[in-house]
Amino acid sequence: MLNIKNLNFRYSRKGKQTISDFNLTLTEGGIYGLLGENGAGKSTLLHIIMGLLTPESGKVTFNGENTRKRLPSVLADMYIVPEENELPQIHLLTFARKYGALYPKFSMEDMYRHLSTFGITGNPRLDKLSMGQKKKITLSFAMACNTSLLIMDEPTNGLDIPSKSAFRKFIVESINDDRIFLISTHQVRDVSNILDHIIIMDSSRVLLNENISEIQSKMKFTNTSNKSEIENAYFSLPSLGGATVIMPNLDNIDTEVNLETLFTFAVEQPEKLNSIFKK
Repeated sequence: MLNIKNLNFRYSRKGKQTISDFNLTLTEGGIYGLLGENGAGKSTLLHIIMGLLTPESGKVTFNGENTRKRLPSVLADMYIVPEENELPQIHLLTFARKYGALYPKFSMEDMYRHLSTFGITGNPRLDKLSMGQKKKITLSFAMACNTSLLIMDEPTNGLDIPSKSAFRKFIVESINDDRIFLISTHQVRDVSNILDHIIIMDSSRVLLNENISEIQSKMKFTNTSNKSEIENAYFSLPSLGGATVIMPNLDNIDTEVNLETLFTFAVEQPEKLNSIFKK
């Protein structure tokens, strides 16, 4: 379990707080989508979770241990894929042997299985690859570490359309009841159909933290030109020929969650959205 309790953080003593009194709990077996506006503190939060930044107050614990202590046993069971990273001037197999040794559950067989999903074979030299190829190798290595917590920051940036499809495939195939996947992204269309939990945040609070199934049970997502439906919707955005709306799900029929509309609803009317999910 990952637990974030009363977290506060700022980059300088006199600077504006980037994260303020933030609380969140993630449990095993979930693929969590972390959404937020630019500057909401998503990447900062991810680095605090990994113990790379020190909070002003509050703490993050993973399986009961404070991640800022960066205990070897904790670091060996968590991994972050940053939005951008540079790979060393070595070949893939050398990289895997050297860095895979840091993760007790690393599997070379799993890595090559994931690489094959992306169409990568052989033993390429890492620094000679394109941005997209580097991202595929980074994701494949990260998944093969088989850590209980895997964090991915904008994982589909640099991937072409077939590779984005392959990414969704290996995420779904790799999740199990012992792992937590946390995906921070602006590219909601790339991941919308694999997430089972949505977190929408700003710097001071969680605007939404719900299972997809719970969202679908409460809300109906559709496009309509019916003025009465638009007027009575929880939320609407103008679209070609009418509006994209979020309505009460009165007929108990699940619809595909429109993450872009839901995100806008959360940012513009957080209190109204929160009232829908009050237990």
